[in-house]
Amino acid sequence: MTSSNTLKVVALMAALTALLGLIGYWVGGTGGVIFALGFSILVNFGAYWFSDSIAIRMTGAQPVDPAQAPGLYDLVARLATQAGIPTPRVYVIDSPLPNAFATGRDPAHGAVAVTTGILQALSQEELAGVLAHELAHIRRRDTLIATVVATIAGAITALANLLQWTLLFGGLGRGDDNRGGMVGGLLLMFVAPVLAVLIQLGISRAREFDADAEGARISGNPLALASALAKIDTMARRSRQPLAANPAMASLFIVNPLSGVSGGLAGLFSTHPPVEARIERLQAMAGGA
Repeated sequence: MTSSNTLKVVALMAALTALLGLIGYWVGGTGGVIFALGFSILVNFGAYWFSDSIAIRMTGAQPVDPAQAPGLYDLVARLATQAGIPTPRVYVIDSPLPNAFATGRDPAHGAVAVTTGILQALSQEELAGVLAHELAHIRRRDTLIATVVATIAGAITALANLLQWTLLFGGLGRGDDNRGGMVGGLLLMFVAPVLAVLIQLGISRAREFDADAEGARISGNPLALASALAKIDTMARRSRQPLAANPAMASLFIVNPLSGVSGGLAGLFSTHPPVEARIERLQAMAGGA
């Protein structure tokens, strides 16, 4: 990560953890904090360990070997060598819309999936830029970060629902039934899940900027990645039928497969930064080089 994005991600993850602790404390005092953090760690372990198989299953991706897709497999292998990681498993999703994603708990268990549409829409140089972006996610262990963040955000939402019942029955372990406590609990119940989602999406957007930069360095061609992003985004906006992907998987793809909205206030609820901003950064990298 770049230093600014590293600090941003660390700060956002700290805020997310603090929010989890706060709502846990409101539900059950000190014991609630311990339960919330312990539950988060337990679920994180399971989600992290099985993240690759879950992602592949949810997208319907099918494995391919060197005999089935020699050009694609050779390109992935070459870029993996340049990135200094083992060659990941390669998958293809049967969809006319161009897109791609990476998953895997570490570089030794990495997987890259591309749609049939991206193989047809992009040039070899553009496809290399996209694959290098995905390999950057694997090298930087972004799946671990995404899994931890998603699990904490999910735990916050679950605790907010529990808080609703806690307030309904007069509190559990808090012994605080004054009006100020009730009002504060109600605010936390409604605001905490929204804040958790906003923080989660902020971390996702920061990770995309960093993967763009590192992917451009791996492929050695920032402008090819910029061109690929423009094509993918244009086709996604023009399509009347988005890629058949679970909303929970949207942040994994190189461009959000479900929506073309990325700017203004709506950008706060976007899994990805505006494509225009990503292209500008890549063009600046090319100019600097």
